Amino acid sequence: MNEREIPVKDASTVMLLRDGEPGLEVFLLRRVRGMDFAGGMTVFPGGGVDLSDADANLAWAGPPVSWWAQKFGVDEHRVKALVCAAVRETFEECGVLLAGPTPDTVVADTSGYRAARTALEKRELTFGEFLTAEGLVLRADLLRPWANWITPVGETTRRYDTRFFVAVVPEGQHADGDTSEAAAVAWSTPSAELAHWKAGGSILMPPTWSQLTALAGYATTAEVLAAEQVIEPIQPDLLVVDGKYKIDFPGDENYHLPASL
Repeated sequence: MNEREIPVKDASTVMLLRDGEPGLEVFLLRRVRGMDFAGGMTVFPGGGVDLSDADANLAWAGPPVSWWAQKFGVDEHRVKALVCAAVRETFEECGVLLAGPTPDTVVADTSGYRAARTALEKRELTFGEFLTAEGLVLRADLLRPWANWITPVGETTRRYDTRFFVAVVPEGQHADGDTSEAAAVAWSTPSAELAHWKAGGSILMPPTWSQLTALAGYATTAEVLAAEQVIEPIQPDLLVVDGKYKIDFPGDENYHLPASL
């Protein structure tokens, strides 16, 4: 298949936040090396939209689907899948569940859903089936739309049209690394992770680096949630300059590719 024919799949990523002692912190995963996409790289929780996400028949609290469609510039069927995928992937990858028994409550302890979490990850259970069986309401109001990045042409394995969301970890819940996709997890301030990356301690893709750079400008979770984001699709250009790969994207002046790419 020609590289330009690689299909672009919808994906959702959630930047989980908390107010920690050093300030605003974000939850990060280092993906297992050898994975088809972003193996060994440090990322936020997230993944591709599943076909069942679009057809999920579930209770919904918060801004209506039409509001989300306007924010991300897509139709309602597609954006419902993106929001459902954001909540589902966050639960699968780190055990944080943005849902509750009523429209104004949220689950305080997700440990009782361990079996369902495993079944979701194995695609033995759909997210809509899980929420309905447990009598839970998806809390779309706990999410905020943040950004939209598209994998550049030239990526030879997978390409994604990814919507980024932000959310604060609900009180009583704990993010973990109990997923087959994560080699390690950690909470970090955006500035500390950027310094770690600059020193060669991690690999950050342009979207991750860009969002960390943006988050470094906020002091608290309240400030992030109150931010009014103008979301415009960003698709970096992957170039070869003097025999080396270079990625061009808005605000890339301080970004560099790892020497091993």
